[in-house]
Amino acid sequence: MTETSSHLYSRVEAVLDAIAGWMTRYREAHAAKSDLAQCDKEEVSRMAHDLGMSAQDLAAISSKGPNSAALLERMLTALGVDAQAHKDAALMHDLQRLCVSCDAKQRCVHEFATGGAVKHFHEFCPNAYTLDALLAERKSATRN
Repeated sequence: MTETSSHLYSRVEAVLDAIAGWMTRYREAHAAKSDLAQCDKEEVSRMAHDLGMSAQDLAAISSKGPNSAALLERMLTALGVDAQAHKDAALMHDLQRLCVSCDAKQRCVHEFATGGAVKHFHEFCPNAYTLDALLAERKSATRN
């Protein structure tokens, strides 16, 4: 294989990988939306109420797919905040809701890729204020 054909092959492979990733995310979002569509309005309303959100917010979030808040988990880990140990479920749901609906995901991914997420999250993360409060809480707990 020549260097030119090898370079062309790697470019085609990158495009095919991107398309496959898009198709996977589309299928996951469609499946989640279909699962919610199988429920009647009252059941959706109860689930939304249990999660502390509107039925419309639940529908919007479910369409994003199962890994839509994965960046929140990465950020919490990077900041040293243990989400599992946090007792306020409503707070964690709010953090997840904001992360799912965030428009700065590309910036977040870029900051993680370049190692600047912890340093720069105040510039782009809609959860920055709450994350600061969790950090302050953690620092206070370690002093006691």
